[in-house]
Amino acid sequence: MIEKINRDEAFRYMGLKGEISREISDMADECEKRLLEAAIPRYYWVYAEISEVSEDAVTLKGYKLVLRGRDISAHLKDCFGVALLCATLGEGVDRLLRTVQAEDMAKALMVDALASAAAEQVCDAAENEIRDRFPGKYTTWRFSPGYGDFPLECQGDFLAAVNAMRTVGVFLTAGGLLTPTKSVTAVVGLSDSPVPAKRRGCGSCSMRESCTFRKSGGHC
Repeated sequence: MIEKINRDEAFRYMGLKGEISREISDMADECEKRLLEAAIPRYYWVYAEISEVSEDAVTLKGYKLVLRGRDISAHLKDCFGVALLCATLGEGVDRLLRTVQAEDMAKALMVDALASAAAEQVCDAAENEIRDRFPGKYTTWRFSPGYGDFPLECQGDFLAAVNAMRTVGVFLTAGGLLTPTKSVTAVVGLSDSPVPAKRRGCGSCSMRESCTFRKSGGHC
């Protein structure tokens, strides 16, 4: 699924700008090779028809999961359904991160940034599949629990909706964190009409004014 990691994205995560030194480039070569060997990228998604969109909640037909918050409700306005997505790089990346942290913290930072970029690429692949399954329809950008006022507390019901432990090996820790750590849950809205730009980018994110990644020219 991933043969090469988007280094520009990884370097932005690290706050690196301008020309990259040979030393950093060589480190990225080594870290990318180790990461690709350790990762087992997987994703799984399910379609859910929207039952109702209220001011601060979205209910789904046939699912216990309720998408709560004004931001996610506004995000899914006029959508007829959603794709509930879970993606991961697998446990091997967690083991690699622990190993590299004991070796060299600079390399650990590099591996972490590359892994974050790789996880986004897995999500991008899933989004492409979703669009292929719904030709002629329009999609919102990915909206994850924790964005705006969309609460992280929904993660348990979210993982249950996609049967994440069986389908991709992702589960929730007692502390409410996803494991493996390089895992993502996200909602993609589906609409019959074009989606306004503010629902396809940074405009609807509550962190847009303070996000250093956005200020550097990147986006989620």
